[in-house]
Amino acid sequence: MAGVRTTEDALALFDALPAVEVDDVLGAWRGTGVPTGHPLDGLLELLRWHGKRFDGADAAHPLLFSARAGGEPLAVDPAGVPVGLVVRASGLLHDERVAAAARRALPLRRTRRPRARLRPVRHRGVTSAAMLYDALPVVDHLRALDDGGLLGLMDARGLERPFFFALHREGRPLEGRADDGPGPHLGRGRGRT
Repeated sequence: MAGVRTTEDALALFDALPAVEVDDVLGAWRGTGVPTGHPLDGLLELLRWHGKRFDGADAAHPLLFSARAGGEPLAVDPAGVPVGLVVRASGLLHDERVAAAARRALPLRRTRRPRARLRPVRHRGVTSAAMLYDALPVVDHLRALDDGGLLGLMDARGLERPFFFALHREGRPLEGRADDGPGPHLGRGRGRT
């Protein structure tokens, strides 16, 4: 995303974006990280993160991965992922050999059951749709981008600062990636509540 290089940049953008309703985010979404210098930057992409799927307010699939490059995405159960440990070991996890081993293990965590839910949550002064993980102290707060996508802020116990990601509806190009040049900025939506 143009102009976003640090956590402070991402927070300023996030704070300026309009809220979204739970019903507005239902569907399948492709994901990409928003680089801010966070230890998790690039890790999901190494693991072939596909995105998220929201089938209903009580039926969210927080982690979809492609087991093979170009393969059909599979929902992965995030339960048991020690977020703090993952952050501390992120340097090791960024090693391609370690990432390849982790990719091979993903199908062992496959699930068909939703592992999160959507709720309106007030965060940073705005009530907007958020995804609450069932088994982890993690909340993904969502705001509207002007291209119809979403900017996500992952707030997790054990993280010193939030991790940012962008979501775009399946079937639409992934716009606004950090390497795409000018991307989505302030946009439409329901506004602040």
